[in-house]
Amino acid sequence: MRFVFRVLSAMIFAVAGTVATAAQPASAASLPGFVLSSTAVNLPAELTPLATGRRIQYVSTGLTGNLITATGLILTPKSGKKNKTVAWAHGTTGLADQCAPSANYGVFWPEARAAVAELLSRGWTVAAPDYPGLGTPQAHPYLIGNSEGRSLIDSVKAARNLDAALSPQYAVDGHSQGGQGAIFASQLAPSYDGTLVLKGTASIAPVSNTQYIIPYIAGTPNQGYLVMALYGVNAVEPTFNPYTVLAAPAEAKLGVLNTGCLNEILATYRDFTAAELVNGGTVPTAVVTKMAGYENPAQTAPSAPVLIVHGEDDEAVPYFLSTDYLVPQIQAYGVPVTFLGLPGADHEEAVFESTEYVADWIAARFA
Repeated sequence: MRFVFRVLSAMIFAVAGTVATAAQPASAASLPGFVLSSTAVNLPAELTPLATGRRIQYVSTGLTGNLITATGLILTPKSGKKNKTVAWAHGTTGLADQCAPSANYGVFWPEARAAVAELLSRGWTVAAPDYPGLGTPQAHPYLIGNSEGRSLIDSVKAARNLDAALSPQYAVDGHSQGGQGAIFASQLAPSYDGTLVLKGTASIAPVSNTQYIIPYIAGTPNQGYLVMALYGVNAVEPTFNPYTVLAAPAEAKLGVLNTGCLNEILATYRDFTAAELVNGGTVPTAVVTKMAGYENPAQTAPSAPVLIVHGEDDEAVPYFLSTDYLVPQIQAYGVPVTFLGLPGADHEEAVFESTEYVADWIAARFA
């Protein structure tokens, strides 16, 4: 069900352990980044020594310009705090509300914790949004890049609304779905981030150029991603019906999208044949084109330097998507691009192996 945010003041509330933000000017309640509620939370063990955490509800913008509610974490370093913010864009977790990392640390993946820990160790505040629809009533627009990008930028605005000492300078760092969203945030920044100043975007194993992989994913162990992506399009284009693409055996298992998260979804569809997943065994060309239009970054120019990191043995997002397509596409705009290829690294290992490199790169952008 879609949730159109109409009366923001009705949602500003306080419960035990929650700090309401009603003291902010009433006019601010109509602005993306306005914090509706802020609740102190315990963090995963890897992050507890490094930061304090608050789970927030904040205002963001849907693709039609409507105001929506989004959720996420704001992590404040305990020592050596600087006044810069890095937005962390997480990889795929699922579609259902229980797949919001701010509320379910089971999907705050180990590689994400490692990346965030390194950012916190540098003294930066980390804004970690869930993305629209994860933890809120509207559907999650999975892999819809402009949706992810807006929620990332608005999470930085929210962090500054909680801590007025934070500089307008920020960077974005993301993995997989989040790597895609990070580049979209850079594209959106000039028209959307207001007084913020984006210094750089780090993108690890980013989803891109999906027209080269969608036609071949049915019948592979990763085909659960395709099922989620079809429903991502449906979230922003209700007239698009995934049932016209999915075969009957796949339709019979769709309940897992509501009851499970990423691992359960992948396991459910892992052993399907291509014909059991999609009608005729192939995704229609028109659908591939539609999905790529929503999903592919670099259709417009990023607005700040970009770092692309990719493992050569990535089993989820093929390495060639970055080397053969995404990096040259960004370079063609004249935007500075740094590329780091990691021999032998898979999808998750690329994050673990690059935490210091990425943080050093961000530090140089802030400097």
